[in-house]
Formats: sequence, structure tokens, C-alpha cells
Amino acid sequence: MKTLFRLLLLFGFISITNAQQKPVFQRLRYDDDVTYLKTDSTKNLYEKIKYIPLSKNSNYFASIGGEARLQYMNTIDDKWGDDSNGADGYLLSRFLLHADIHLGIFRTFVALQSSFATSKLDPSPVDQNQLDFHQVFVDAEIIKNENQQLTIRAGRQEMSYGSQRLISVRERPNSRLSFDGIKAFYSEKTWQTDVFYTHPIANQMGVFNDDFNENAKFWGSYTVIHKVPLIQNIDLYYLGLWKKKAAFDDAIGEESRHSFGTRIWKSKGNWKYDFEGLYQFGKMEEKTISAWTISSNVSYTFENVKFKPEIGFKSEYISGDKHAGDNHMETFNPLYPRGAYFGLVGLIGPSNLIDIHPSIAFDLTEKLGFGIDYDVFWRASINDGLYAPNMQLLYSGKDATERFIGTQLIANFDYTVSNFLTFSVEGAWFNAGSFLKEVGTGKDYFYSALTAQFKF
Repeated sequence: MKTLFRLLLLFGFISITNAQQKPVFQRLRYDDDVTYLKTDSTKNLYEKIKYIPLSKNSNYFASIGGEARLQYMNTIDDKWGDDSNGADGYLLSRFLLHADIHLGIFRTFVALQSSFATSKLDPSPVDQNQLDFHQVFVDAEIIKNENQQLTIRAGRQEMSYGSQRLISVRERPNSRLSFDGIKAFYSEKTWQTDVFYTHPIANQMGVFNDDFNENAKFWGSYTVIHKVPLIQNIDLYYLGLWKKKAAFDDAIGEESRHSFGTRIWKSKGNWKYDFEGLYQFGKMEEKTISAWTISSNVSYTFENVKFKPEIGFKSEYISGDKHAGDNHMETFNPLYPRGAYFGLVGLIGPSNLIDIHPSIAFDLTEKLGFGIDYDVFWRASINDGLYAPNMQLLYSGKDATERFIGTQLIANFDYTVSNFLTFSVEGAWFNAGSFLKEVGTGKDYFYSALTAQFKF
């Protein structure tokens, strides 16, 4: 594994010194655009693997890419002292390698993923999954011209929509998330829409054993409209979820849930904003689901001030179950959110929660950024529990009376060496509140992390 990482670094240094243009790596790597290399006749070694002609026809080509991420974590009093008493240090490593083959209107994308958790006690499949096919899909372009594009995709694939509050690649945890299924996506100049039907992958430790998951289904449609007067951009979506067995504080069994939502957002300029509202209904065993959430995220960047400070303020209300033992359930299900929802470790998930979250960030230099986040958490309903990002119940709320969960302070430095290589340092302190002291040991939790990520 060390040899592979050194080889990837070598490719990076070659490209940094010799590349004519710097590549832009997308969050979804199948969206990387390497066609700028078509007319480059003086490619270096790195550029030759990024664009491999397969014919005189420029629409027939292949590309190879990937990434390596090493992350050292140190935690003190994990799960507020209930999982471990003292310090615990471990190394997470993740390796991704993909091949992208274009043959006219057809395309094949294959990606392998390998993740390890060295010295971590009782790692989960999200921490460690030795080797598996992470993505294997085929595209067929039905329509492609200057004004329209319609593509059908079938196979194992990553998906990410909106602010990743509901559908995410799960980037910050060690193993990224993918889905088996079919998707059609259509776009015009000012809007695009996706329709999909999938089975989310349930990762398993081992080699090539992430099998088709018959125990969960996920389907829906997601539309994004740009250049809307006054509000800039709007997302409209419907998402359906079925699970053979789901577990909440007041219900265990088959879950069938439907989500309708909208998001209004602006991501460019000094002022940025993101407002989202969502309602869920359906059945959980014999219970009727009625859950909802509303969130806001507003920030302003002072472009003409030294270090270009950006001040942000987020707030969320995420419903929880009102009464235990009745035939209604108001617990919100965040579906498949980004894994580290509040900070790198992701102690708390977005369910039964009220969150107030101010932040400030600085560009100390062109390559070095610094940020501080402060979170305050309460339970939305005192009759529902506290959940992890994957909806695992951390603590039941049935016999608890306290609402205040605690506060979390995070500071981070991010250093961008180049488009290929980044480093980050993050530290956090979670000051346990009255609820955590009521249901558990209630110690303050600390973590620090050093991350190196290389992409090619």
C-alpha cells in the first residue's frame, strides 16, 4: 500500500512540474473533464494516462485517475466516555482507482475502492473495506447537442444532490457510498432533472463482497432550475425509501417513506445562501410517518478586507417523535447524508435536532485557510432519542427529561499545495450538556485529525 501511495505521489509531482493546464477534480470523479488534452501534442507521462486515444475519432478515448487519502485520528473519551475512557489513536487510509472509457455515444466507468483502519478498535465496514468494486456503470447518450442532453446510466454509481443533506457520496468517512440501479438525466440550458431507481450498497469487510442489497430501495427525481428571478436557483425533488428493517427509538421494522422538498440557493458572490424545507410521510410498521425539517445557511464574504473573512450562520429544526407508544412517528430520516454531518468525526446525525451554528473562515494566504465553527445542539422532542448520521440510535430519549445536548467547537487549517495535493488539520471539543450527562457518562469529547489527500 505504501508503494502505491508513493507511485501516486510521483505522478502528482510530474504533473505539477510539466502539465500545460491544471486539471479540475470534481467531487464525483466521473464528471472530470479531460477533453482539453485532445489537442495537446506534447503530453507528459501523467497527461498520457489522463487522455488515451482509442481511435482517430476524438470521441473514442480512455482516462485513468484516482486518489489516495491518509488520515490520522486521535480521540479522547469516545461517545462522551461511554465507548472508551481515555485516548485512542488510529490511521484511516483510502485508495480509489478508476478507468473511464468513451466509445462514441457509449461510456463505461469502473472504480475500485480500498479502505483500511489501522489500530482502530472494532472498525465498521464504513471504516474498513479491503477491496471492492465501488462503481461499475454504462452510459448511453440518447440526445446530445448544444441545447439538450439525455443520458441513461445503468450499474453501480455514486450520487450526490444539492447540499448533500439527503444524498451524498459520504466523502468524509473512510468508505464512500454508491448505489446499484438505473438513472436517466436530462438537461437544457437553464435546468436539469434526474430520475433514478436504486439499491444502496451495504458495505461489507473483505474483498469483492459488496453484493446487491435486497434489503433497501431508494428512488426519486431531482430537478434543478437556474437563473430564476429574485431567488437565483431552486431545487425540487421527491425521494422514496423502503427498508426491510429500520430501527428508531420507538419503532423497529419495515419502513416505507416518501420525501417532498425544495431548496433555494445562491453559491456565487459575496452573499451566499441555502434554504431548504422537506416533508416526509409513509409507514413504519403500524405507525404513520409525519416528519419534517427546515434549514437555513447564510454567509457573507468581505472581499476587500484582509484575509477575506467569511461569516456564516446556519440553523436547523429537524423533527423528532412526539409521543412514545402511539401510532404516529415524527422522527425525521435524513436518508443518505454526508457522513460527517457536524464535523469530521460526525458524532451527531440530523434527526430530532435543533442546531444553531455560527462560523467564520479566513484566507490567510492564497493556499492556506483557517476556520472556526461553533455548534449548539438541543433535542427537538424530549420523547425521542439522539441519533448518529447513519440513524443508529445513540441514546434513547424515553426516560430522559433534559433537552440540551451540548456545544461543539471546531477549528481547522486547510493547505492546498496544488490541485493534486491538500493537507488539513482539524481539532474539536464537544462540551457535553445535561442530556448526555443524564443518559450516560457525559464526559467532554475531544478529537484531532491530520489528513493528506492526493488526487490524480
